[in-house]
Amino acid sequence: MSPVLAGVLQLLALIVALGLSYRPLGDHMARVYSSEKHYKPEKWLYKAVGANPDTQMRWPAYLRGVLAFSVVSVLFLYLLQRVQGSLPGSLGFVSIDPDQAFNTAASFVANTNWQSYYGEQAMGHVVQTGGLAVQNFVSAAVGMAVAVALVRGFARSRSGELGNFWADLVRGVVRILLPMAVIGALVLVACGAIQNFSGIHEVGQFTGGAQQWNGGAVASQEVIKELGTNGGGYFNANSAHPFENPNGLSNLFEVYLILVIPFALTRTFGRMVGSLKQGYAILGTMAVIWVGFTALMMWTEFAGKGPAFELAGGAMEGKETRFGIAGSAIFSVATTLTSTGAVNSFHSSNTGFGGGINLLGMQLGEIAPGGVGSGLYGMLIMAIIAVFIAGLMVGRTPEYLGKKIGTREIKFAACYILVTPALVLGFTAASFVLDTPANSMTNSGAHGFSEILYAFTSGANNNGSAFAGLNADTQWFNSTIGIAMLLGRFLPMVFVLALAGSLAEQRPVPETAGTLRTEKPLFTGLLVGTIMIITGLTYFPALALGPLAEGLAA
Repeated sequence: MSPVLAGVLQLLALIVALGLSYRPLGDHMARVYSSEKHYKPEKWLYKAVGANPDTQMRWPAYLRGVLAFSVVSVLFLYLLQRVQGSLPGSLGFVSIDPDQAFNTAASFVANTNWQSYYGEQAMGHVVQTGGLAVQNFVSAAVGMAVAVALVRGFARSRSGELGNFWADLVRGVVRILLPMAVIGALVLVACGAIQNFSGIHEVGQFTGGAQQWNGGAVASQEVIKELGTNGGGYFNANSAHPFENPNGLSNLFEVYLILVIPFALTRTFGRMVGSLKQGYAILGTMAVIWVGFTALMMWTEFAGKGPAFELAGGAMEGKETRFGIAGSAIFSVATTLTSTGAVNSFHSSNTGFGGGINLLGMQLGEIAPGGVGSGLYGMLIMAIIAVFIAGLMVGRTPEYLGKKIGTREIKFAACYILVTPALVLGFTAASFVLDTPANSMTNSGAHGFSEILYAFTSGANNNGSAFAGLNADTQWFNSTIGIAMLLGRFLPMVFVLALAGSLAEQRPVPETAGTLRTEKPLFTGLLVGTIMIITGLTYFPALALGPLAEGLAA
C-alpha cells in the first residue's frame, strides 16, 4: 500500500468515527446544558464555592464568574509551581522560576498549554497531575460554558439571561469531559501509553552516559490534553513521545479526541436554537476548511523535491517513522485548526508551505472545528460578520437566527476579530525592533521570521504549538507570550458574552421573503469565503515575509 493511499484511508476512518459520534454526543451535550437537575457530587461542588446553580445570570455576572474563576486558577497554579521543591512527589525537581511559572500558569488556564520547559526535567507528579491536568479539564469547561452562553443568547428572547456559569462549568467537567476522559485513558493504556507514579529510571548506556526517564500519570493527562484541546505534553517531545502516543492506532485515536467535541457542539447548537439545519450549516463550514487544509498539508509534505525527499517518500525530517507523513499531516492540521497545540512531529521541519498551512490554520481563529467551545463561538462570530456583509450587499438590516444584527452587535463582533491580530502582529513587530528577542532565533531569514510569528500566533490564539527553533525560555518571551495568551483568551470572551447578552434581550423577528437562509449551502460558501478573505487581508503581508517566501525559495 502506498503512503498516500494509507493517509487517505486514515482520513476516511477518522471521518467515519466522527460521523458516528456526532449525533449521540451532540444530543447528550444539549441535554446536559438544558437540564435543571443537579447530581449530588455537583451539589457538593456548588456548596464548596458558595454558588447557587439555579440563579440565572446576565452577561456581566456571567463574565465576572469566568474571570474570577480564571484569576484564582492562575494564582493557584503559579504558587503550586513556586513551591514545587517543598512538595512530595516532586522527583527532586526544584521550584519553577517566577517568569516561567507565570508563563505556564497563564498558558494552562488560558487553554493554550504553551510550554517553554522540558516537562520530564522540570515538573514532578504533583504539579503535573494536581496542577496541569486539572487545568486541562476546567479550562476546557470554561470555553464550553462561554459557547453555550452565546447559543442561549440566540435561543432566548427579552430576558438577557445566559444561564449560570458555575452550573455550566461543573456540568461540563462532571457530565462530559470526565466520563469521556476515563474511557479514553483506558484506550490509550491498552495502546501502550504509560500510567504510573514511578520515579526516575536510568535506561541503558549511551555515548556520554545513561539516559534517564521518569514515569507519570501520562495516559490520563494525554487524553484530556487532546479531548479538551489543550495540548501540553507530559514530556517535551509531546505526542511524538512513545509513552504518550505509542503507535499509529493511538495516533489516530488522539486526532479523534481532538476533533470530536468541537464538531459535535454544532449539533448541540442546532438542538438548543431549535434548528438542526443551522447546526449542519456550521458543521459544513468547519468540515470544508478542515478537509481542505488536510489535503493541502498532505500534498505539500508528499510533494517535496530532491534526492532526500524521493528516498524518504516525502518530507520525513522531524517526523516519527511510526506515524509517517500522512499521520503527521493529519495530526498537525487537527492540532492547529483547533486550540490544541499538541504535536507528533516538529512543525518547524515541515516544508515552507506546510509550516504556512499550520500558521494559517491558527490565524483563521482556530474555528474549523476550533477549540472546545471557542471554535463554536468563534465560528458564530464569523457567521454574524458574513450575515452583516450579505445585508450590506442587498441594503437590508441583517438577521441571524431571528435576531437583528445592529450597530451594537456588529461592534462586539468586530472587536472580537480585531483583538487577536493586534496581539500577534504587535508583539511580533516588537520582537524584531528589540535586540534581545531576535537572539533567540536559531534560524535567520524567512524561517527565523516564521519562528517568532508562529510563537505569538500560537500564544494569542491559545494554541500552544511552536516552531522548535525558537528559544522561548527567556524573560521577554515568557512574559510577552504569557500576556498574549491571557489577553487572547479572555478579551474575546468579554465581547462574546456582551454580544450574547445583547442578543438575549431582543425579541425574535419573523422570517420574510427577504430573510437570508442561513441553513443553506449558499450561506456555507459565503461563510467560508468571509473567513478566508478576512484572514487573508489581515495576515497576508506577514505570511509573505515568512512561510510563503520560504516555500517559493525552496
